[in-house]
Amino acid sequence: MAKLFVVPTPVGNLEDITCRAIRTLKEVDLILAEDTRTTSVLLNHYEIQNRLQSHHKFNEHKTVEQIAERIRAGENIALVSDAGTPAISDPGFLLVRECVRKGIEIECLPGATAFVPALVVSGLPNDRFCFEGFLPAKKGRQTRLNEIAEEERTTVIYESPFRLVKTLVQLSDACGKDRPVSVSREISKRFEETIHGSLEYVINCFSTKEPKGEFVIILGGRERPGK
Repeated sequence: MAKLFVVPTPVGNLEDITCRAIRTLKEVDLILAEDTRTTSVLLNHYEIQNRLQSHHKFNEHKTVEQIAERIRAGENIALVSDAGTPAISDPGFLLVRECVRKGIEIECLPGATAFVPALVVSGLPNDRFCFEGFLPAKKGRQTRLNEIAEEERTTVIYESPFRLVKTLVQLSDACGKDRPVSVSREISKRFEETIHGSLEYVINCFSTKEPKGEFVIILGGRERPGK
């Protein structure tokens, strides 16, 4: 039976892709891409000629059943996002769930995920951590912030440059200005940077210069009473 291949793609440097991923993208019958223009840059770089079809958050709920049936009919299909591993704060979960429901084999290749290098270089405990992805924009946001404030594990949060300072300020209000944090931007790209310190210190850093790039916030957990 054919498979769904979940293929991670580089989060920055185009060299951050495995030989197995390149071979898979060459051999499958179809590549589902979050943005075909972005994926075309990667395919052209590695001289991969294959069919592309859009698969993003605005259409995936309408197409997953049809795609699953195509795999059952014998097509090997690869799923990629613009950067990183599909379904990790990117489209992909709905298709994977549909394939599981229909008994279709899924092969997820190991590869790039933005939060892993950010977590490793943070210097914060990473033996146990909580992945939050992007926080809710409005409804439920304060509830989530309050939950994070009480979390004893290190917390991973994705954020855009436009909301970074706002999110850091809200975390400071909820957790206290002295909570340790590490903020990484542009991971695996030319201007990669990580800033460590308290929430107060990091807020000041990004308040004096306009944040640019995609960000990963690594927030230290709440200390246990009496520790």
